[in-house]
This record gives sequence, structure tokens and C-alpha cells, in this order.
Amino acid sequence: MRSSRRLLLVMLFLLGLFALFEALGLRAQFNLDSLQALILLHPVSGLLLFILLFALGNLIQIPGWIFLAAAVLALGRVYGGIATYLAASVSCVFTYFTIRYLGGDALRELDNRLAKRLLAGLDRHPLASIIALRMLFQTVPALNYALALSGVRFRHYLAGTLLGLPLPIALYCLFFDYLAMWLNIG
Repeated sequence: MRSSRRLLLVMLFLLGLFALFEALGLRAQFNLDSLQALILLHPVSGLLLFILLFALGNLIQIPGWIFLAAAVLALGRVYGGIATYLAASVSCVFTYFTIRYLGGDALRELDNRLAKRLLAGLDRHPLASIIALRMLFQTVPALNYALALSGVRFRHYLAGTLLGLPLPIALYCLFFDYLAMWLNIG
């Protein structure tokens, strides 16, 4: 019963945050043009705000590719990729601590055969599992929530995140840079 309450608390928090951003009209500000302008108009503070917005955006279900595309268009594929890698890493850590604080390791307490089997696989190879998950799903919020609630140790979460994100971010940087060149934007 305790895990159900913690999961409910996490869901209520995320829904409340989403509703707040939606009601205030802030969620609509998470778009390619606004993010690109933020980075271009304020080189240092804009980057810090970009990182903060990525972290908040990840909690309210804003896809990470929007941040990556904005950074690549504003800074080019190399510096845009570095900025995105930094922002994505900070975002994942922020989400981990926020969700872990609210939900603890609630997934461990579930009495579900599939959940137990998945968690056992994560326990056997935590670092390799997280690297593979990051390469496939990058910063997808549901993955961040599940890993935070799984009871995985922070050191494995951080190392898996830092090692799993560079390849997909690099590939997306090349894609968005090529797309921008092809569409003659940026």
C-alpha cells in the first residue's frame, strides 16, 4: 500500500506541474524559436536558462529533441551538442532526485511479476542496462521516472546517463545540422 501512495504522489506532482505550466501559458514557450532566441540573445545566462528549462521541460513532458534542435541551430552542431549533453545530463540528475525524493523506490515494492523480472535484470547489470536505455530512449521522461523509482543507485544512474547519451546526441546533432542546411535555416 505504501508504494501505491508514493506512486500516486509522484503522479499528482507531475500532473500538477504540467497543469501549472499549461495554465500559466509557460508550456507553449518551450518551442524551437523561443529556445533558440534565448541562447542567441544571452550567451552565458541563456545557456544557464537553457539548462534550467531543459530540466523543467523534461518534468512536464517536453521532448528533448526540441532543446537539441534549438541548440544546434543557435550554436552549431559541436557547441550545440555540448550544450545539449550538459543540459540533458543535468536534467536527468534533477529528475532523478526530484522523483526519488517523492517516490523513493516505489517500483521495488510492487507485487508484480513483470516488474520484479525487469528490476532483477537492472540489478544484474545496472550500468550496462542504463547505458543501453539511454542510447535507445535518451532523456524520455518516463525512463527517468522509472529509473528513479527503481531503487537503482545514483552512481549507476549517473554513469549510465553520462556514457549512454553522447552517441545519440551526436547523431541527432548531425541530423539537425544536415536538416537545417537542407532547409536553409539556422
